[in-house]
Amino acid sequence: MADRATLQIDTPMTPPAWAVMERELLRASTAACVEFFEKYFDERGYLLCVPRWGGDDGPDDAIENLTDWPLLYMLGGDDILLDMCKLAQDGHVRQYTEARTTEVPFSRDGMYYKEFPVMCDWLHNGESMSVFGALGLCDPRDSGYLRRLRRWAAMYMGEDPEAPNYDPKHKIIRSLFNGSRGPMLRKATALDWTGDPIEEGRFILLHGERNYQEMLAHFKDYTDVVGDHPSNMVATSLAFDAFAATGEQKYRDWLLEYVGAWVERARANGGIIPSNIGLDGTIGGACDGRWYGGCYGWGFTTVIPQNGEPAHRNTVGLGIAGFGNALLLSGDQGLVDTWRTMIDTVNSHKKIIDGRPHYPHMHGDEGWYHYLPAPYAQGALDVYYWSMKDEDLRFVSDHRWVSFLKGRDKAFPIEAMQTDFAAIRRRVQGMHEDPTTPDTRLSDNPNGFNPATVGALFQLMLGGPPPRRAQAVHCRVRYFDPERRRPGLPEDVAALVESLSDEETVVTLVNVNQQEERELILQGGAYGEHRCLSATANGKGIPVDDTSLRVMLAPGAGASVSLGMRRYACTPTLRFPW
Repeated sequence: MADRATLQIDTPMTPPAWAVMERELLRASTAACVEFFEKYFDERGYLLCVPRWGGDDGPDDAIENLTDWPLLYMLGGDDILLDMCKLAQDGHVRQYTEARTTEVPFSRDGMYYKEFPVMCDWLHNGESMSVFGALGLCDPRDSGYLRRLRRWAAMYMGEDPEAPNYDPKHKIIRSLFNGSRGPMLRKATALDWTGDPIEEGRFILLHGERNYQEMLAHFKDYTDVVGDHPSNMVATSLAFDAFAATGEQKYRDWLLEYVGAWVERARANGGIIPSNIGLDGTIGGACDGRWYGGCYGWGFTTVIPQNGEPAHRNTVGLGIAGFGNALLLSGDQGLVDTWRTMIDTVNSHKKIIDGRPHYPHMHGDEGWYHYLPAPYAQGALDVYYWSMKDEDLRFVSDHRWVSFLKGRDKAFPIEAMQTDFAAIRRRVQGMHEDPTTPDTRLSDNPNGFNPATVGALFQLMLGGPPPRRAQAVHCRVRYFDPERRRPGLPEDVAALVESLSDEETVVTLVNVNQQEERELILQGGAYGEHRCLSATANGKGIPVDDTSLRVMLAPGAGASVSLGMRRYACTPTLRFPW
């Protein structure tokens, strides 16, 4: 690292309250995660529950209990977090390969095949990536991780004959329901979604249903799964990670081809991303030509069985994952334009109701419906963050993190972390009071007690929007500890990203240790996608012109560092900067 640009910070700084809270929040979250793991997982990494297949409480919910744990480690949490994540990921794969259904046809030989869900939608497949999706940021050279990544990406690129999910001619993933045994090319049934019958009164059901019949009723309309759906773009995260881990061009080519096809479909559909593409590649082709058709589509409104109320379940917004992955690989702001156009087009159909504008969020046979006072804004924060254009602030200007970055909400860091400390206390208390036992526990019962609190820390430390499970993360800076040869801030160091613009990042770094120097590497972006041009602290600047720089913090020192940057200028990689 001798030739790496080095910024020396010697100015004393009394540790700010946010810095002390940040370090303690990392510690407290980690300690609570250890207690959670000891209660709910065994020495094999198996979740102590009754394994089931299903959209309510299936394999995805099992590993979802460790959501954000890899990111907590990546920020600077203790090494034990990574150990628990790896043990749980391996155990999860074994547990749900062994688990079988008796009535659901496609999982009678195992809920997982080739270590991957046999067949489900990417709302749920994405949740099953809650740990794996971020492991590359923690240990990209792990052989087991790389083996699974290649195998699973192949299932969506036409390389696995047992999983013919992708049609390269029409550039579609052929069904909303897909996985290691390929796409479902028939109408789905309530049984396919619900899973096998359960014993009455044995379990605490968390989705409002009181019995198995109501579980079936929940999914009775989830039938139209044939054809492509925007949520399938979450699958591009496998190809993105594979490219970032290996540098192999085929992953980049496939990802840009597939997302590019969705861009063309939006353009052909008046600016709105359609929710069904038929097997022949036509918009609405599997739903009688209705661009808004299909399960989880623009027109997918079902009835809640317990009370008869409508439930509007449109998951088109999940497609933002593919656009973000493609932007990281290409730097093409045209991708942002496409999503912005969709938001504006939907909101252009507003109505005045009771003297106030209301905006549609759904579209059916009778046109736009489900009008609300709030504009349709799925992906609006992403659009602003990716573009850094003031015009894109219109839907997110009241977002507290954005207000803080604009200098309007100075209290946000402290109050956000106070909220997270309260969340840890509440979840630990819930864990202590949990009445379930391994033989009366479903996979989703512990989800609400997961004590990892990452969203605010991610925003404050890395300068990025709250991460979504299974998707590539987007941030302005990232840190590495060269002494311990691992990602995350070194011990005793705290960071606060205070301002972002198209060409500048302002971050305060402080060493709360009053006796020992600390060294860190600061990288532009999670994957080195941003080039750092210069770094200035206390009026002294250095040229950088690299994806990273070295920062030396004297004992008790700190400073606000201004980084000149060129965003999305470099090829993303999971390689560590040494």
